[in-house]
Parts: sequence; C-alpha cells; structure tokens
Amino acid sequence: MYEAFFNLRMKPFELVPDPSFIYRSKSHKRAITFLDYGIRARAGFILLTGEVGSGKTTIIRDLLNKRYEQLVLAKVFNTRVTSEQLLAMINDDFGLQTQGKDKVTLIRDLNEFLVDQYARGNQPILIIDEAQNLAEELLEEVRMLSNLETSDSKLLQIILVGQPELRTILAAPSLRQLRQRISINCHLQPLSRHETECYIMHRLEVAGNAAAVEFPSESLDIVFRFSKGIPRLINIICDFLMLSAFAEEMKVISVNMVREVIGDLDFDNHFWSNAVAEQQEGQPNEAAVSSQPAGSLLLQQEICSTLNDINMRLDVLENNISDKAAQTVFNEVQDRFTQLQNNVTSQITKTDKQIFNLLTKLDEIAIPPNGNIAKEISQESANAGFARWVFGGNAFSRKK
Repeated sequence: MYEAFFNLRMKPFELVPDPSFIYRSKSHKRAITFLDYGIRARAGFILLTGEVGSGKTTIIRDLLNKRYEQLVLAKVFNTRVTSEQLLAMINDDFGLQTQGKDKVTLIRDLNEFLVDQYARGNQPILIIDEAQNLAEELLEEVRMLSNLETSDSKLLQIILVGQPELRTILAAPSLRQLRQRISINCHLQPLSRHETECYIMHRLEVAGNAAAVEFPSESLDIVFRFSKGIPRLINIICDFLMLSAFAEEMKVISVNMVREVIGDLDFDNHFWSNAVAEQQEGQPNEAAVSSQPAGSLLLQQEICSTLNDINMRLDVLENNISDKAAQTVFNEVQDRFTQLQNNVTSQITKTDKQIFNLLTKLDEIAIPPNGNIAKEISQESANAGFARWVFGGNAFSRKK
C-alpha cells in the first residue's frame, strides 16, 4: 500500500516468518550456530525456546533453507493432541499411510521407515513447534521415539521448539530422562535497544530503501519500551507507523506519531497479557508518563540513559577482545546485561501505569481547587517527588 511512496520493493514489517529478513542479533546468531552444529552432528534432541514472536520459526526456516544434504523432514505444529494423533501426524508428514492404523502399527511403520532412510544415508528430522502445549505423557512419548536406533546411531533427530514455559515443564522430575537427552539447548533473548534500532534499519534495507523513513532516537526509545525487544511486536508497531507516515505524507517518525500508534493499538492489553494495571479504554500508555512527577521522570530518563551508555561501552569493548576465553565470558556478561536492560524497561512501563491509575483514583477522591491533581504534581519541583507532595513538603526531610 505504501511501498511506492517510500520507494520500497516490498513491505518491510510483514508478520510472516520470512528468512530473507532475518536479523542476526547476538542471541539469534548463537542459536543459529548451535542449531546448525546440532543438525550436522546429528545430535539426538535439540531445544529452542524464546518468547512469542522472538523469531523461533524464522530461524528454523532459515536453517532449512540451507538445504542440508539428504535431509528428510517432518513438522508438527498442532500439539494439543492425543498420543495416537501425534504419531499419526508425524507419520503423515513423513509421507506414510495412517488411516485406520492403531498406535502399535503407527510405531512399527515409523520404525521401518526410519531404518529404510538410514540405509539410504538420509537424515530424518522431526520438528515439534509449540512444544510447551504437549502434556508430560506426550513429551515422554516423544522421548521414546528417540529410542528408535541402530547399534551405532540414532534413527531420528528431534527438535523441540517452544515458549519459555517449556523449560519449566522439562524441569519436572518425571521428565528427567528427556531432559538429560537434550544435547543442544538454545534460548532466544529479546533484542537490546541498540539491536532494535539495527533490526528496523536492516528490514528497511532488505525491503529496498534503508532511508525510507527517519526514526529519531526518542521515537526508537518508545518503540523499544513497548515492544520489549520482541521482533514481532516491533514489526506490528513499525508497520502502523509506516502507514501513519504515509497517510500524513511524512518521512520522519515523530514521537507524537509513535505515541498515537501505541495508544491506538492499546498495546499492553492486546499484546502483553501480564499487564499490571488496566488502562482506561483508548487511553495511550504514554499518558501515564506525562502525568508523573518531574522527579520520577528525570530518574527514569537517567536510568535508561545509563543503561544505554553501558550497552554502547560493551559494544566498544567487544570490538577490542581477541582472546577466545575472554570473548566467551564477555558474551555471558552481555546476555545478562541485555536481560537486565529489558527487565528494567519493563518495570518502568509497569510503574508508569500504576502511577497513572493511582493519580486517577486520587482525582476522584479530592480534586484541588485549581485543577487536576496530576497537573498539580507535575508543577512541583523536580526534587519534590510524588510521596513528598502527598504526605507534606517536609515529610521525608532529614532532621538536623
């Protein structure tokens, strides 16, 4: 719709998992390397987890596009099934007849098929997506499939793909045997603030024009805050931003435009089920920010600025590391820092909403003679703070 206006060959922020758009963040690059090694080494079980929309399916499709030699694939996407249905879906995807066959026959047919593929030098792989929906007894059935083997080789390689809760499920004592058979273990982390910016620019470039629109730093900050670094959510926000910019015939994504899009999408209620506080219908989340005490805003800005500065320094350090052992330690530190950055950003967003709701309730109790309580607070000194305003100007001052 807007491709011609921005001189693009295609839409840059489609939701389909297109491997040609894959952005290799540090976490994604590591996952691709591990998965590639696991497939080539014919490791028994491979586990890939990540948040909804983090890019798990895109990575799998990217790997399969590598066209490994003599690979035979079966993919299962519907995991809310019985044991017999699961076996039937696996056999069917391998091209075996399943109609009218019981569980014992299905297992026998699968075993004969795998032995035949082994004799031909082929490598059968089973990919189970949304594996967090499998009941424990079904996961145990999957483990039993890995027992199909010759005297010196596994006949079937299994890749389990799922959301973070899959790790919690696998931690159950009853699944100890399955857990111990997982040879390759990958988890996709959300993108950092810097990676979010690079991701957006990368997709614009792949779509045909990296300079199609300009994202000021403040606009990118808001996109990162509400997407929490999840690629699919970045795509949703940016697609609407491109549409808004097209409608207004603009090529700069302003802060106000981002706030309007976030508000229209009612982002936390629609895309984050764990929102702490319910927003008023149609109320943009950024309203919570604008109604906060100035001191609170300054503190949040300082925290975010400090985290961004640390992230930039880590990037500089990485470029100067040559020792492999030091690089490994550095990667672990950076992964933990990225988690910290995302957690802090998430907590700030939740606090914003809590304060907004609290101010709304206070407005209902007692409105000052000269106007809204939130407005009154915002006019206080930056050092006064919300608690000091509520409890009295010297409530928290030190006694001399």
